Amino acid sequence: MNNKALRVLTLLALITLSTTLMAQKQFTLEDLNFGGTNYKNMTPGDRTLLWWGDRLVHVEASACYTVNPSNGKESPLLTAADLNRSIEAAGGDETATLQGAVSFPYPDQPLALVTGTKAYTLYNFKTRRVECRIAKTGNEQAVAWNAKSRLLACVTGDNLYVGGKQLTTDGSRDIVYGQSVHRNEWGIDGGLFWSPDGKLLAYYRMDQSMVTDYPEVNIPEVDDSTHRIATPAPEKYPMAGQASHKVTILVYNTASGRSVQLQAGDPTDRYFTNVAWSPDSKTIYVFELNRDQNDCRLVSYDATTGGKIAELYRETDPKYVEPLHPIVFLPWNADQFILQSQKDGYNHLYLMDKSGHEIKQLTSGKWVVEQLVGFNPQHQSVIIASNELNPLQRNLFAVDLNTGRRTLLGSDTGWHTPALSASGRYLVDKYQAPDVPRHIDIVNVDNGRKLAYYNAPDPWAGYTVPTYECGTIKAADGVTPLYYRMVKPAHFDPAKKYPTVVYVYGGPHAHNVDAGWHWRSRSWETYMAQRGYVLFILDNRGSENRGRDFEQATYRQLGQEEMKDQMKGVEFLRTLPYVDTTRLGVHGWSFGGFMTISLMTNYPDVFKVGVAGGPVIDWKWYEVMYGERYMDTPQSNPEGYAKTSLLPKAKDLKGKLQIIIGYNDPTVVPQHALTFLKACIEAGTQPDFFTYPGQGHNMRGHQSVHLHERITQYFDDYLKPLK
Repeated sequence: MNNKALRVLTLLALITLSTTLMAQKQFTLEDLNFGGTNYKNMTPGDRTLLWWGDRLVHVEASACYTVNPSNGKESPLLTAADLNRSIEAAGGDETATLQGAVSFPYPDQPLALVTGTKAYTLYNFKTRRVECRIAKTGNEQAVAWNAKSRLLACVTGDNLYVGGKQLTTDGSRDIVYGQSVHRNEWGIDGGLFWSPDGKLLAYYRMDQSMVTDYPEVNIPEVDDSTHRIATPAPEKYPMAGQASHKVTILVYNTASGRSVQLQAGDPTDRYFTNVAWSPDSKTIYVFELNRDQNDCRLVSYDATTGGKIAELYRETDPKYVEPLHPIVFLPWNADQFILQSQKDGYNHLYLMDKSGHEIKQLTSGKWVVEQLVGFNPQHQSVIIASNELNPLQRNLFAVDLNTGRRTLLGSDTGWHTPALSASGRYLVDKYQAPDVPRHIDIVNVDNGRKLAYYNAPDPWAGYTVPTYECGTIKAADGVTPLYYRMVKPAHFDPAKKYPTVVYVYGGPHAHNVDAGWHWRSRSWETYMAQRGYVLFILDNRGSENRGRDFEQATYRQLGQEEMKDQMKGVEFLRTLPYVDTTRLGVHGWSFGGFMTISLMTNYPDVFKVGVAGGPVIDWKWYEVMYGERYMDTPQSNPEGYAKTSLLPKAKDLKGKLQIIIGYNDPTVVPQHALTFLKACIEAGTQPDFFTYPGQGHNMRGHQSVHLHERITQYFDDYLKPLK
């Protein structure tokens, strides 16, 4: 080979190498973390899609387009420019955008409701005129607008207003109106409930004057030159076994201007949830639960007088009952409704009449109905999302209410998020799969045909991407299958030994592993794999979507069965030649923080490094509703509280442990971490500690990038790969 040919080959090799290096980009936390500057570009593409009756609308910041559900063709509907010109003509001075602010509350009218910075605007996009505007105060604590009455109910300055009229005067930190109660348990996410005809408003009133204040403190900002001293910011926090708040439900009549209270009796040590209306707006239905949370009743009330009508349904359980969903009436039969319950061991649908008689069980099997999406009245079917096909999947079905026959809608793989049109004829089906970032179909519910509307490109194309795997192991009971995810570094070499981090949550109403993109891997796992770690994530017994017995296995002893299952995961890791079991780490947040310290102190010779975020340390300091459901009270279960407390375990800490909290955490109050530190001081053990002033249970914005830099640095310092 002559010198010229050699130079050409060398140049080609360098070009190839350069191209390869350019193609294989490395991730940063600014790419992967939700607070990062490049995060939006690194997430799978999406489309904001809303239903206007049976017409599908694609919403962008500056314009909206109707989408033909048969062929996907888009046509202009309205623009932000036209909207803003109309707002200015109506006397407004704000500039509204559409994405995240617009909705279409009238199926048969060309009207859009736009939530702007200064007002709620009802805009006629056919005439290009503003039909009405409702000014915002800018500090609403709760808001509910009704399409029928066009009235806005809101809580401002702790008091309730409807249509601009002030209904209450005693609102305060002690007396809370129209907001979430019972600390957002049992599916509660608000406290204002309009009747279907828009003439009545049911609302919560919570008296928490008897609840102890937890002494949170606000630290002055770095650039605050006017405040030198920290200020108190007390949080009403009912701890397990202590006095809880008292909740009542009232109904405001827009015609009479008066409110009546539902005559539910003494609210002491009772919970009221899943408020629902009858289709004729005459009756209110409420699930009522005793403080032990083992006796649940569905009760109906007269919306005009507040009088109790009947107890329609009762469910008890030796451990606990969790009513998470309001009843839903059939659109074609106002005398029948669907109730959800896991009384047979799995969450399923039951058809009831309004006298409380169970007509029949609509779904059954060792799988979970995860969502009642809506109805298709033409075929008298209910649309559901369930994990019938696979515990890791979430697929969509139409259930015929007459025959019980279930028909699959859309793909039989992946994890699906649905949105049903007003008539139930069409379905927007957004889904992911382990190898699908996001795909959107428009499904014709009547005939099952689907139109591929959008397929997101891989936002990580050109990056060095780890390997994501999924599998099963047996739980500590020797029978139950548990699902895990494993993330391996790119260019994985099975002949090498890799430090391994177990990421854990493990608590109720959450899961880590499903059939979403990359098996639902958290982006921090990708970042760690890039740095040479193996990540292992296992959903233990006690986590969600596996049925009542799976969830209740942890009752009265939180953390104990969960640790046994996680250690089965460790046993599995020990069988893998590429896992360096002398360098095992563990990390989790909230319940996962509790699990992290539990594993570090109960198995001190197994885990070398741990990072525990927002950890529960002793369940007697956690809130009444959640804590007592799973642990009962400290008075009735002293053995369980003693066994699960981490304070006596402080002396057993051997490895390197970093505890991180938000200094103003209202969920797991700082007392947990601080008291554990005190116990460690007394025991002579040496954890590390870091706090984020002004932050709550999770870090917001760019502080989340800082947090994950810190977590990563800790593992790099004490569990870093061998060179």
